[in-house]
Amino acid sequence: MRFDDQRIRMVETHLIARNISNKKVIDAFKKVPRELFVSDEWREFAYKDHPLSIGFQQTISQPYIVALMMSLLDIKDTDRVLEIGTGSGYQTALLAEISSEVFTVERIEDLLMNAKKILKKLEYKNIYYKIGDGSLGWENALPIVSEFNKIIVSAASPKVPEKLLNQLSVGGKLILPLGSINNQDLVVYEKQVDSNGNDCISSNNCGQCVFVPLIGKDAWADL
Repeated sequence: MRFDDQRIRMVETHLIARNISNKKVIDAFKKVPRELFVSDEWREFAYKDHPLSIGFQQTISQPYIVALMMSLLDIKDTDRVLEIGTGSGYQTALLAEISSEVFTVERIEDLLMNAKKILKKLEYKNIYYKIGDGSLGWENALPIVSEFNKIIVSAASPKVPEKLLNQLSVGGKLILPLGSINNQDLVVYEKQVDSNGNDCISSNNCGQCVFVPLIGKDAWADL
């Protein structure tokens, strides 16, 4: 079966059949070629609904969980999105399809450079890159941006990094796996202001998940 056919089948079987209904998310998954973001040894498994190794003890996430996280964020085409954990670049491409701009942070330089090469080949022009500590967000990076409408964290943290909450705009949403190294809950945070003009953060637990750890100053120490 050709990759194009496998891609459509994956969307129908693993996304739509599991109640992913956001049309923009579905269309993005139908378009972005996941096979380009995995190594040759894993390419035949590109459209299976499970994570795959991308080296450096990192993985390309399960398609369903990526679609779920993007759907829960309810990304608009005018949104500026901060992605923590570029990884293979697959999720970055999906985000670039449905948002205005994507600012992506990766601590492993080789992964970022490889992802950037693929994304540039696919002609995405609305993505900005940073090598560094994801728990600090877009701090000290160019272009200078202080707030994001949506923040998606693709690695698990024992707490919500304070710098990420500070970089979330009012009315914005942040999603991350929260918990221990081996077991987390997928939590969505939303920032509003109260009657006194103070920031007010609400949260919603969306179920259990397992991600690789977020290594950083305001997450897990180097393991």
